[in-house]
Amino acid sequence: MSAAQGKVIITCAVTGSIHTPSMSPHLPVTPQEIADAAIGAAKAGAAIVHLHARNPKDGSPTQDPELFRQFAPKIKAACDVVLNFTTGGAPTMSIEERLQPALKLAPEVASLNMGSMNFGLYEMLGRYKEFKHGWEQPYLAGSDDRIFKNSFKDIAYILTSCAKNETRFEIECYDIGHLYTAAHFLERGLVKPPLFIQSVFGIRGGIGNHPEDVIHMKRTADRLFGDAYYWSCSAPGARNADRRTGRGDGRQRAGRARGQPVDRPRPARELQRRPGGEGEEAPRGARTSGGDARRGAPDAETKRRKKCGFLGFCCCSAFRFRRSRKTGPTNP
Repeated sequence: MSAAQGKVIITCAVTGSIHTPSMSPHLPVTPQEIADAAIGAAKAGAAIVHLHARNPKDGSPTQDPELFRQFAPKIKAACDVVLNFTTGGAPTMSIEERLQPALKLAPEVASLNMGSMNFGLYEMLGRYKEFKHGWEQPYLAGSDDRIFKNSFKDIAYILTSCAKNETRFEIECYDIGHLYTAAHFLERGLVKPPLFIQSVFGIRGGIGNHPEDVIHMKRTADRLFGDAYYWSCSAPGARNADRRTGRGDGRQRAGRARGQPVDRPRPARELQRRPGGEGEEAPRGARTSGGDARRGAPDAETKRRKKCGFLGFCCCSAFRFRRSRKTGPTNP
């Protein structure tokens, strides 16, 4: 059984790399838009913001550290939300390119994919007839012949490169085998317990989003990691993501599933309200599952101030994500 989690911890990915600008005029693209969306998410109840960058000119995914440097300080200056930088970037990028923001800016958390996989986005083409930018349609269409590469060597490279940064990793598992890969790196000592396991359901090429899939992932993680991990759920490919991972039959049968959807591909009409806007509130599943979503970050007992000089960018706010070189986060 995963470690007990007293408070609901909501992670919000404000832009990701799945959506393209033509899917919604509200997709954050510029550094200022990304900062505003992340701050709004924090005000709405998010404890962690999962951050990608976009080319301000055409909205294409980029891992340029200078763009991360433009929005990260603004977010930290405005709120105490935990920053989670992607090392996944986009499947079109090299591992060296994907690593740069986490390596150079030393965020509190960085995402880390646990395996190479098919990552099909091509089915989204049928939903849109026109595209604003020339890169969008080939980016989606090419995913039927594209491998999202995360070899054992790649994973070890990211872990060893960031070892001195004290960055904790969100271990992203898109299938059962990815859990075994995480256990492998735990045995090698390249990741430290407790692990923060993000189980991702519904991507074309990964595990499905049926409640039985959720149960299987949770049961396998319990067997591999015991109580030395925290569990979170993400349902990018599920229209009924709340039912699969946040509440209802899937959550009840899987046990203590406390995560909320991240990077969920939603129709443009659902993206018209930005996080933190008038009337915005924390997800209903979080409000009704016994947790305090608005205070989802670790409470006063786990506060620990972090020196501004440690992050690779200037900020003046503390963060509430307790961690240690020896034991890792006690309550991520």
